[in-house]
Amino acid sequence: MAHRRALAAAALAAVTALVVSAVPAQAAAPTYVALGDSYSSGVGTRSYIVDGSTCLRSVYAFPSLIASARGYALNFRACSGAKVPDVTNTQLSALTASTNYVTISIGGNDAGFVDVLTTCAQPSWLSNCNGAIDKAESYIRTTLPGTLSALYAQIRARSPQAKVTVVGYPRIFNGTDCNLLTWFSGSEMSRLNATADLINSVTSGRASAAGFSFANPTSRFVGHAVCDNPEYLNGLSNPIVESFHPNKLGHSSGYTPVVSPLVTGATVTASPALMTKAAGSSARLADQQRAYAPVDRSIRPEVFVAPDLTTPEAKAAAARAGVDLSSRASIDAADRRYAAAQAREFLARR
Repeated sequence: MAHRRALAAAALAAVTALVVSAVPAQAAAPTYVALGDSYSSGVGTRSYIVDGSTCLRSVYAFPSLIASARGYALNFRACSGAKVPDVTNTQLSALTASTNYVTISIGGNDAGFVDVLTTCAQPSWLSNCNGAIDKAESYIRTTLPGTLSALYAQIRARSPQAKVTVVGYPRIFNGTDCNLLTWFSGSEMSRLNATADLINSVTSGRASAAGFSFANPTSRFVGHAVCDNPEYLNGLSNPIVESFHPNKLGHSSGYTPVVSPLVTGATVTASPALMTKAAGSSARLADQQRAYAPVDRSIRPEVFVAPDLTTPEAKAAAARAGVDLSSRASIDAADRRYAAAQAREFLARR
């Protein structure tokens, strides 16, 4: 009897071992590293993880939505204010030889685009919008290509097998400035949109040369610019850091459908269930990114500055232009005159 029990136990152990060996081991989640600036971190969504930094990372940004939809293990390194040197010094360390997916938006801060917006938002009698745009476009044409190529080479060296997607910038304006305290003229908005197209063109070219994909969001934001209905981009906002960045719709309906097919091979739809799932990752992402906070705090956020007509500079410019600062009609009339003259000057030198 004892012998039969021993044989039965041995047979059971053998069957158990066979069953266990037939069950596949749980596959590790694909790893996804999101690099870049505020357009990837989610500035503009008004909801940010608490990670000890000023990076303003949002669970509603497209990297979080894509990772949540596909079950990817996201390392969310994108940070508000990041420039190419910041990516190099504080973000690339997250990449490894086993990284599966990488996205990156970068170049806008290097070109000084926030400062350009700050200048162009002022009344034309107070600012030189064309000069600010000229400077940014010169950088984009002459310096940015080489800077991006060097950065992309580093990404490829660190993650040789990763699927890398470079993400571009949308056009911000629809030709109408509906914000009470900004003075963007039609000509200025047209040039600012053209600058976004230029940086996308340069970035796309460098991405292609590196063997990376390029996600161009331009078409998804047409009809949804600042002052459109619905807006995918915030206009002048409170708090001001939200200004001129994609809002939740901009990430869920603008960026996510453009970026996700290149990263995952299929379009991610940002359903209410997905938004809830992404929100549930907040604590995990905060804990993960908190470890990087000391280096992240070295990055200076780039924040739009609203026009201030009470400064000595503004008062002096108003006096030269014959503007009565107590009269909005006088401020606006002079703005239209100067904007028209500056538009003619730009057209004359094209």
